[in-house]
Amino acid sequence: MMKAPTQFTSIGGQAVIEGVMMRSPHFVAVAVRKPNRQILIKNKPYSGISSRFPILRKPLLRGVVTLIESLSIGTDALSYAAQVAAIEEGQEAEEVSSWAMALSLLFAFIFGMGLFVALPHFLTALLTSKVQSGVTIQSPIFHLIDGALKMIILLSYVYLISLMKDIRRVFQYHGAEHKSIYTFEAGEALTVENARRHTTLHPRCGTSFLLFLVLISILFFSVVFPILGLSTFSTIPFVNHLLMILLKIVFMFPVAGLSYEFIKISAAHMNHPFFKAVMWPGMLLQKLTTREPTDEQLEVALASLQQVLLAEKAINQGVAISEIEISGLVDLGSIQASVAEFPEI
Repeated sequence: MMKAPTQFTSIGGQAVIEGVMMRSPHFVAVAVRKPNRQILIKNKPYSGISSRFPILRKPLLRGVVTLIESLSIGTDALSYAAQVAAIEEGQEAEEVSSWAMALSLLFAFIFGMGLFVALPHFLTALLTSKVQSGVTIQSPIFHLIDGALKMIILLSYVYLISLMKDIRRVFQYHGAEHKSIYTFEAGEALTVENARRHTTLHPRCGTSFLLFLVLISILFFSVVFPILGLSTFSTIPFVNHLLMILLKIVFMFPVAGLSYEFIKISAAHMNHPFFKAVMWPGMLLQKLTTREPTDEQLEVALASLQQVLLAEKAINQGVAISEIEISGLVDLGSIQASVAEFPEI
């Protein structure tokens, strides 16, 4: 495991279809590689809800806000990349409405909760009811089994989708995003040559966050539910299980806030043996969700990063939504920026 940067940046990103989205404090840029090898970049101003309500920057709350905003911005970026792909394939791309975006987020949320919360819970209930083990829903062991199944489902899901050709390319862009961020955090020029040398594994990755979320939820539910008696609400077993699942979904938000704070602390001290060990499972999981990118993919990620930095530097000039097409990084010009200007919040 490589040494962590001395300072992390608040700039982060996400892989999309044939591209990368980067988000800075005030802008979002999505860079997509077109079939003609040109890079199309959409840049637009961004203002998070925490900028209007400072209380949401407080510990525990900021993790929940970051998660929700990341889902919203990420869905928008994926939609834009899909529209670019549709146009390049000769299809007529339609602008996605805010209602369609909201429905997409809702569907993704329902699917995620069904797969990673409801399914393992009902499998645990089925397993413990068939075996004379004496394990009931009031027992911490029930929730530990539930957590183990949740982890198995998560790892299986990630592994299976990694076998898909299109997803492998997205994972390559994920690796390119990490290498680009590392290059910036190292204070190096944003070039393909510099980015190529860095690892695809980053301690602040959403993959690590997801793993922390699952692990902390296992401990949380194993302790809190039995202690508070949040297992028996009715004489009907199915109703009890259903209400428990609903409570788990509600509790996922404070657990997400706790996971966010834990990963921040761990990443900041990952050169310490204890925190290095804590971060190791998340870094290991990233070996599934990232792949070594090509130089062309690195160029796309660097273009997205450079575009948000350029926009931040020109913020006083009133940067509006724009879309540009470039043939390479050189077309964007040079930029003088340091991680100290955009430190982790």
